[in-house]
Amino acid sequence: MQNEIKDRLEELVGLINDPETTVIEKEIIEKLEIILALAKNPEELENIKKDLKVRRDKVIALVSNASVDPDIEVEYCPSEGPADPYLLVKYIVSEYTQPTRKISLKGTALRRNTPEELANQITFSIEEFKGEIDSVEMG
Repeated sequence: MQNEIKDRLEELVGLINDPETTVIEKEIIEKLEIILALAKNPEELENIKKDLKVRRDKVIALVSNASVDPDIEVEYCPSEGPADPYLLVKYIVSEYTQPTRKISLKGTALRRNTPEELANQITFSIEEFKGEIDSVEMG
């Protein structure tokens, strides 16, 4: 529970400190009320965790079903300890050249975006990764 509250507080501080975001007082109050509710009601935290798991599973399914290059392998790696779960993207250039990239699936991103938006962002990131490797490989 402490990690969830910490994540929410960090999200709030990030929102307040973001120079490109216009923060209104109402938003801050709403987020603080959510944090206080979590502290007072641990059962609510379980509901949030279940919701995040459903969203994460949907994102993984959407990314897996996206038409990604056959030379790209995407593997879901669940969280271990304090680490966030992530997608491990491997681009198989040759038998000996297989660059990888980790794409984190933080709770904050899952809460801020719909699964479809997040899947689109991840798919775009995978395409950029492939383009970067191709540009290096091709010279």
